[in-house]
Amino acid sequence: MTYRIQRLKVSENKRFLVQEDETPFFWLADTAWELFHRLNREDAELYLRNRAERRFSVIQAVGLAEHEGLTTGNAYGRFPLKKNEQGQYDPLLPDIDGDYSYWDHVDYIVDQAAALGLYIAFLPTWGDKYNLMWGKGPEIFNSDNARPYGQWLGERYKDRDNVIWVLGGDRPQHTREHFDIICSMAKGLREGDGGANLMTFHPPGGQSSSLHMHNEPWLAFNMIQSGHHEWVRTNFEKVAADYNREPIKPVVDGEPCYEDHPINFKAENGYFDAADVRKAAYNAVFAGAFGHTYGHHSIWSMTTEPDTYFIMTWKDAILRPGAEQMSHLRSLIESRPFLTRIPDQSLIADNYSGANRMTATRGENYAMIYSPNGIPFRVVMGKIRGTSVKASWYDPRNGAWADAGVYANDGEVEYQPPTSGRDGDWILVLDGIE
Repeated sequence: MTYRIQRLKVSENKRFLVQEDETPFFWLADTAWELFHRLNREDAELYLRNRAERRFSVIQAVGLAEHEGLTTGNAYGRFPLKKNEQGQYDPLLPDIDGDYSYWDHVDYIVDQAAALGLYIAFLPTWGDKYNLMWGKGPEIFNSDNARPYGQWLGERYKDRDNVIWVLGGDRPQHTREHFDIICSMAKGLREGDGGANLMTFHPPGGQSSSLHMHNEPWLAFNMIQSGHHEWVRTNFEKVAADYNREPIKPVVDGEPCYEDHPINFKAENGYFDAADVRKAAYNAVFAGAFGHTYGHHSIWSMTTEPDTYFIMTWKDAILRPGAEQMSHLRSLIESRPFLTRIPDQSLIADNYSGANRMTATRGENYAMIYSPNGIPFRVVMGKIRGTSVKASWYDPRNGAWADAGVYANDGEVEYQPPTSGRDGDWILVLDGIE
């Protein structure tokens, strides 16, 4: 059974995503790359319900998964592809035999997501299947088979309104063949689903889809992977760069630092925590992103046997505070009209640098300023409508509001956040009063 859920499209102003009836859509995604490959039906339902309860709206998952997705079976021992006469896994031979194939299981999860109001950002394959570099591979795609594989996949899911196609898969394009594979697969997906579903590209760490794909006609919006290297979050720079590109396209950070991920991939450096993922989220959205993707290191991998690199099971990880706190970001943005929201760093007088750098966004009659460490700052007034403004503090840890007074809407006003230091981030919200 397929479940009716409104398809997504790009907003008229090209900055956001909206549903078919023009209802604003806030992309709050979770990274579950191994969802199709590793979880059985019961665990998949547990995971999806947990994410729906936490107000996630998108789940990012991969058809041909990274962790030996071709060479090891799913939870039911089924493989996505058959081997050809040369003994190679063949994208033109999807294994759909039997009562409950690998792809039947994918169908089930996509449909269960739709029943819960969740969209699937669906990667047809992880990038190691066309550019190994690191990972397991094997490389199986070329410009000849990428198109019919995309066509088959697009045809299979053309009636699933909750699918968003995501090409790429964390690998760069080094050769002409790599570019041909991506564009051929995109063409095949379009032929298969008739152009019904949005499409983007998941780049390698520290890059954006805009580097090579911005002008591709199939690219509906840009996706950044700000990644897991930097301790100090600077993803706002990447978001701002894409926000200012022409032609205008929406932008989202589709893979920032994961909660409990080793910093710079080294356990001896410690692990990113909830404060880190909050900073990445508010910095990106206030710099102009139309939403944000959260991730947890043990969830994308669906870890069941922890070690120093994946430090907990995925069932423990779905209860981590960073994920819970993402719902407060969505609630804040949806509390004000956001299809006219723009980034505006001129709201901040004398911004700080490095870890203390702040970001700001505003609508016609409201403004929001994110202070990552609770350092006092001055706001340039007069940027929104109203002779005066009502100021409030919004706590990104619990979604609580606190009154901060009423001020004239001119000149500069200094604000002192309620607390400071690490885990002392706050959002100042100003609402114009006529």
